[in-house]
Amino acid sequence: MATFLYKLGRFAFRRRPFVALAWTALLVLAGVGAATASTATSSSFSIPGTEAQKAFDLLDRRFPGAAADGATARVVFKAPEGERMTDAGHRSEVEKVVEGLRSGAGAEQIASVVDPYAGKAVSRDGTTAYTQVSYKVSGMELTEEAREALVEAGDEARDSGLTVEIGGDALQAVPETGSGEVIGVAVAAIVLVVTFGSLVAAGLPLLTALIGVGIGVSTITALANVLDLGSTTSTLAMMIGLAVGIDYALFIVSRYRAELAEGREPEDAAGRAVGTAGSAVVFAGLTVVIALVGLAVVNIPMLTKMGFAAAGTVVIAVLVALTLVPALLGFAGRKVFGRKARKRQEEGQGQGQAAEADKPNMGTRWARFVLRRPIAVLITAVVGLGVVAVPAASLEMGLPDDGSQPVSTTQRKAYDLLSDGFGPGSNGPLMVVVDVEGAERPQDAVGRVTDTVKGMDGVAATVPGPLNKAGDTAVVTVVPKDRPSSEETEELVHAIRDAGPGIASDTGAEVLVTGATAMNIDFSQKMNDALLPYLALVVGLAFLLLMLVFRSVLVPLKAALGFLLSVVAALGAVVAVFQWGWLADVIGVEQTGPVMSMMPIFMVGVVFGLAMDYEVFLVTRMREAYVHGERPGQAVVTGFRHGARVVTAAAVIMMAVFAGFIGSSESMVKMIGFGLAIAVFFDAFVVRMAIVPAVLALLGEKAWWLPRWLDRALPNVDVEGEQLRKQLGDDASEGERELVRA
Repeated sequence: MATFLYKLGRFAFRRRPFVALAWTALLVLAGVGAATASTATSSSFSIPGTEAQKAFDLLDRRFPGAAADGATARVVFKAPEGERMTDAGHRSEVEKVVEGLRSGAGAEQIASVVDPYAGKAVSRDGTTAYTQVSYKVSGMELTEEAREALVEAGDEARDSGLTVEIGGDALQAVPETGSGEVIGVAVAAIVLVVTFGSLVAAGLPLLTALIGVGIGVSTITALANVLDLGSTTSTLAMMIGLAVGIDYALFIVSRYRAELAEGREPEDAAGRAVGTAGSAVVFAGLTVVIALVGLAVVNIPMLTKMGFAAAGTVVIAVLVALTLVPALLGFAGRKVFGRKARKRQEEGQGQGQAAEADKPNMGTRWARFVLRRPIAVLITAVVGLGVVAVPAASLEMGLPDDGSQPVSTTQRKAYDLLSDGFGPGSNGPLMVVVDVEGAERPQDAVGRVTDTVKGMDGVAATVPGPLNKAGDTAVVTVVPKDRPSSEETEELVHAIRDAGPGIASDTGAEVLVTGATAMNIDFSQKMNDALLPYLALVVGLAFLLLMLVFRSVLVPLKAALGFLLSVVAALGAVVAVFQWGWLADVIGVEQTGPVMSMMPIFMVGVVFGLAMDYEVFLVTRMREAYVHGERPGQAVVTGFRHGARVVTAAAVIMMAVFAGFIGSSESMVKMIGFGLAIAVFFDAFVVRMAIVPAVLALLGEKAWWLPRWLDRALPNVDVEGEQLRKQLGDDASEGERELVRA
């Protein structure tokens, strides 16, 4: 591995105009594809294998054109104090709104508009009414004309004195990330300048990362409609691709500078940097790809596509680091050092450089401190993360609805008006689909279902619908007493489903529960069921990969356990902020609520891959020193002397990039940005910087133990560059080394 990458690095260095031109051409090609592609819409949301999805599929077949899974909106009207919606003047205003929606702008995308007076959508006290608007397409596929018509639908009614608010997913818009990610990149630039002391060295990782992300995101945008990727996919791919792209380039540039400082020629230094640090980049990238592609085991198409798209961006980041970075280093040459450093080199102050290299840096001092007090450091770090992880025990999961919107939004106001006028359950009615194809008396079967559900605890109302034209399917609308995301509503869904087999045996009718509320419940359950298998797959594959890299059993085990500790602590922080509301104002969380169902499994996948970046880069340097003859404790110090500053810079950069997405208007992106940023902090600064050296200090020689039979069975990938050193003749005379390089 190291030998091949060494040759690749030297090739890219020598052929730098060709390599740079090739990547530029790819960027232009991807950009043209993105510019000419049609605007991305939302990815179709489906959950194969669930009852809610089965019911939606049945409705699509039995009620063609009804668009059961299309966008919906509720225009809610409230009369002024002391008046009623049944008053003639108010009724006339509402009917104007209904007619305007049916025949106005964007009406071609509307499937139906229900008159509240004909549909019995007026509250008992007469103060509140609502009209249900159903669309043929999803909320993200609505045209701006249709969305604006909906927003402006109640303007005249408001002028007459009515309170008009609008809720539903029809108002869902493409998320805006704002300027947060730009701030993240700016912070990354500052960190790089401080780390390297050179604008050229600082600019290289940023430039190459932006090129890689540009190619990845542009490709996703170009293929979005073809592959049904959705609008959020590119945002998440940008988030991950930008972070790892900067980090991988940072590792290569840092090693190149170290090789130059040892007196290597620029071309040889570039080859060695790619051969050593590049090997760490390859395996770190593989762990990220494994974690992202592994999301496919959840069997939710939307999540699978997000994982594959982000993994593709990571692959591009690895390829850029291995080829474009050494090519640009060829253009930069020794300018990767600041002016003062170059001047010292030109003046031949080799002894001064050696003395400076021997001076303990912060990483060396910290490593020696941990080696002196490994037990105290280990206990402090583990207990600290354990305390932060405590809120994770109170984790409540669900998908956001209008009740989780900020109180200032029209969606939240409509939600509250409906709750006050019709009860909390009116915001999430259940659709009980009755398949009477096998029933002898279809109408009686529908009546049996209605009566059975009506008698259940937690049901506020049941409204049976007519049979379809074929006479084989009906939909019974069930309004729960409690809000859509409550445990009581979830218990009601399970109760209706549990009653299904009995109804089927008595009447021959199959009962299926669906709707947005049931879909959310099934989604959360599927995520919970997939978490342990996903963990086993990702951690197992990564364990084997790290065992191959480090030639050790205990080091990969320690890496996996440390990751689990950091990700649970990160989940605890997410619960404290987004569910409990701690520091919510600081983060910009206007409304607390359940943590999104996909958050734990998504964090596991992404954070595991990113955490292994630091593990591979830091511990590979330790392994390299150990293989070259240093004692275990000394190898830990060597690894920190060379790697601590780079890993610290990489972690700060990644945190800045992720934190930049906290300013997103999309709650999912905001939560993921915060979760990933805090997880990187815990993993890099607590697990990798404290727990790792403490555990290695306690294990000593045992840390690098591998059974002989397993050592013989595993292929030698030479990540530490031992074979490369022999091939280059580092222990030979200068003349022999020149002959080898030639």
